Amino acid sequence: MDEQIYKKILYLPYYGVFDHITFQNNGGVVTLSGDVLSVGTISQAVNAVKDVPGVTQVINDIEQLQSGSLDTHIRRQMLRQFANTPVIGGLVTTPQPSVRIIVHNGRVSLEGYAYNRGDINTMNILANGVSGVFQVTNNLKVGKEEYR
Repeated sequence: MDEQIYKKILYLPYYGVFDHITFQNNGGVVTLSGDVLSVGTISQAVNAVKDVPGVTQVINDIEQLQSGSLDTHIRRQMLRQFANTPVIGGLVTTPQPSVRIIVHNGRVSLEGYAYNRGDINTMNILANGVSGVFQVTNNLKVGKEEYR
């Protein structure tokens, strides 16, 4: 069931690099958490997960990010920095990126998976160099993304 939930979230139509949704499954009661920028992604996620066989209830703890001018500037600059860096660019520019960039009031959270510790460190340095960023929380892990 967890793999089906994961795939439903991953393949949402507007789930992109600026969105990050996680879930916990407790015997069919699924709690969705995270932050999304894309309009409508929250309701799409809830509805998609409800359709998974065995899911009895979906609890929605996903927050909608605001698209203020500073945060929008940070998102664009950070994506540009990452996309123009060899190897790292592929982590953020694919249809299902393995790295997610969450920006909330100038605070950045990097979520997901990278190839190695060097890529994680490089992304952290690049993120901290973007103008307007107050804080970077680097939650990136080494390895392949799993459905947890």
